[in-house]
Amino acid sequence: MSQTEILARLAVALGIGLLVGLERGWRTREEEDHQRAAGLRTFALAGLTGGVAGALSVSAGPLVLGLVFLGFSGAFTAFHWLEAKAEGNFSATSLVAGLLTFLLGAYAATGEVQIAAAGGVATTILLALREQLHGLVRGLTWPEIKAVLVLLAMSCVLLPILPDRPVDPWQTLNPWQLWLFAILIAGISFGGYVAIRLFGDRLGVILASLAGGLSSSTATTMALARMAGTHPQSWSILVAGMLSAGTIMVLRVGLIAALLNPALLASLVLPVLAAAVVQAVGAGVLAIRRVDQAAPKLELSNPLELGSALKLAAFMAVVLVAGKLLQQAYGGAGVMMLAAVSGLADVDAVTVSIARMSLADLGPGSAALAIGLAVVVNALAKVGMAASAGGWRCALPFGAISLLAMTAGGVAGYLASLY
Repeated sequence: MSQTEILARLAVALGIGLLVGLERGWRTREEEDHQRAAGLRTFALAGLTGGVAGALSVSAGPLVLGLVFLGFSGAFTAFHWLEAKAEGNFSATSLVAGLLTFLLGAYAATGEVQIAAAGGVATTILLALREQLHGLVRGLTWPEIKAVLVLLAMSCVLLPILPDRPVDPWQTLNPWQLWLFAILIAGISFGGYVAIRLFGDRLGVILASLAGGLSSSTATTMALARMAGTHPQSWSILVAGMLSAGTIMVLRVGLIAALLNPALLASLVLPVLAAAVVQAVGAGVLAIRRVDQAAPKLELSNPLELGSALKLAAFMAVVLVAGKLLQQAYGGAGVMMLAAVSGLADVDAVTVSIARMSLADLGPGSAALAIGLAVVVNALAKVGMAASAGGWRCALPFGAISLLAMTAGGVAGYLASLY
């Protein structure tokens, strides 16, 4: 290792210490120098000390780094304990920050410069956000904490142990992919919950609708239609939310299909964009022209909606198997039957199924037509939901704009098929 490289690594170690020390020094800036054990200079020297120890360990062995760290941690802990005893403040944050600064400096000196620098920045951010993080913890409820833990368990404990291969006789069901689908739905539901908590009911309706459109626009439409039934004076903002979810749904369907089979992109891009633009414009007009309208008070009960996520994943599994069987028995006609029936509930499962079939057994044109049929049937089903749960005052504008969007998508798809 050349001297230039050693100096560069030590400079990074010193920079990490200066960065952490800047935050620590600023927080205790009102205190006299002799009243605090560690400030800007101390943390800078801690980072540099770690850098020197790390550089020495490269040539002399890791034992040097271990011995220096033991000596540093003992001295730093002793001074911090004396300060805490004198002031009656027994926070361990500065102590942990000092030890971490030393270790990050050593890590930089051993060659992991980028990771050490990123760790220094992350450490400083965590220290600087003390008030915000404490406020966040005070504002959390136990159901919210439990939702995060369940989501982490689904992602980090269960997902890695599931087989990432088909396990059924039809070679269709992949447990890993189905569980990942459930995780995404649950995570998006939690994101909508957080949006309402952070941004309030009015803006929260739109944000939650956009998030809901990423998971299930059908479920989102039903939820908003029920709100319209109990809050008829707020029909405009709620219909805007339904259309926002529909916009995201159309874009999501096109994206999923194109990712699974890029050959579908040419057939889907124009109808998807046309339908999405019409719904987005309709949502914007309804949201803006009635800004004086009262937003409903939303009830926030279940942050995760895990049951809905698992049911939708199970439905996706059923559709995948049904699609395979119908395609084998009836060919293209069976796929159209599947698209129409599945679209009554949701379009994600049938989109995945048809896009996967188009890789081998189904042409891109037929696949795009089947996906479009599922979207149209789903739109009609959602209009029926809006009428039954929200009344005709909600269903008429929603149905009119949805019909216009589907018509625009159909015309665009027909024009695309001519070229």
